[in-house]
Amino acid sequence: MPAQQSSAQEEHRKSVAAYVSAGGEETVQRVITAVQSLSRKLDQWYARQLADLDLSAGEWGVMTALVKAKEPLTPTQLADLGNVAPSSMTHRLDKLAERGLIERTPDQSKRTRVFVSLTEEGRQLFTLAIQGSNVVESDVLKDLSRPEVTELARLLEVVIARLDDVDA
Repeated sequence: MPAQQSSAQEEHRKSVAAYVSAGGEETVQRVITAVQSLSRKLDQWYARQLADLDLSAGEWGVMTALVKAKEPLTPTQLADLGNVAPSSMTHRLDKLAERGLIERTPDQSKRTRVFVSLTEEGRQLFTLAIQGSNVVESDVLKDLSRPEVTELARLLEVVIARLDDVDA
């Protein structure tokens, strides 16, 4: 088998071995390398899915932020959440509005401000994308039992909480 066609499992083993030979602790490297590999593979799949939906990652980020907020947001809030310049956010919002996925509504109390919200079509596209990704995500986890998936989720949440502590 050519090197570029090696399996994900072989690549994982090679990466772990390289990190261990440089002084990394094997168990830690197995976990971190596996998480990185999983993230990279899922990111590749998500990028293809977004392309199929004719959405950029930035546009998807806007839609996700609006769903998570559960209320309309200003373009400035969206730019802050997306860590992008206001002009970049305006471009994203223009593209989403042209497709009928978002709407801008003037603030009645402050006329210079607008609120952005998903349209029904935007919500439907978001739901379609999530349902499509759930098929792949479920397939990735299919060799684990329900209790194993629950435990994996719990353990990863513990690790995420530790990352929050490290950032503080």
